[in-house]
Amino acid sequence: MTGKRHLGIWEGSLRRASLSRAAARAVAGLAPEGFSVETLPNPGTLPLFDQDVMDQGLPESVAALLAAVTRCDAILIVTPEYNWSVPGALKNAIDWVSRAQPVPLAGKPVAIWSVSPGLLGGARVHESLRHVLHSQDMRIMAKPEVQIAQARAKLDVEAGRITDPQTEAFLRGHLEQFLRYSRSMALTEA
Repeated sequence: MTGKRHLGIWEGSLRRASLSRAAARAVAGLAPEGFSVETLPNPGTLPLFDQDVMDQGLPESVAALLAAVTRCDAILIVTPEYNWSVPGALKNAIDWVSRAQPVPLAGKPVAIWSVSPGLLGGARVHESLRHVLHSQDMRIMAKPEVQIAQARAKLDVEAGRITDPQTEAFLRGHLEQFLRYSRSMALTEA
């Protein structure tokens, strides 16, 4: 299968000048031709998940996120690590999407990039986020892992681009592998 795949970029940070949002914005310029890229609505646009709110009708912001996720063939989550785990806003977004029937995340290929100014590059978020994604029956591309450590020296936050050539080459390679992975998942579903 060589058709174009639609890649949704799901940001884990709310902060406009965050390192992970800069890395997420860089994806469009790094992705291979086989991917069309769409940035999903930011988790900050959503209310906190509350079944009472849902019972009164799906909020517009949640409906917009669900429509965007449904359009995607694959998802790339680009996130910081908060307290060794998943940022609350990202988890909240996943909780909202998980309530739709059929669950739009089920069977979808997903990859994770963690981004941090620290030495570990947000590595600890991967395990807890994978746990949540498994609950949605997503197809997680586990390797190579992407942890962008010491990101302040590798990203231009204002421009939303990667400034370190080694990091850029690694991320391009990862996206090429993710495209192949996404296509292979489509073949197994067919």
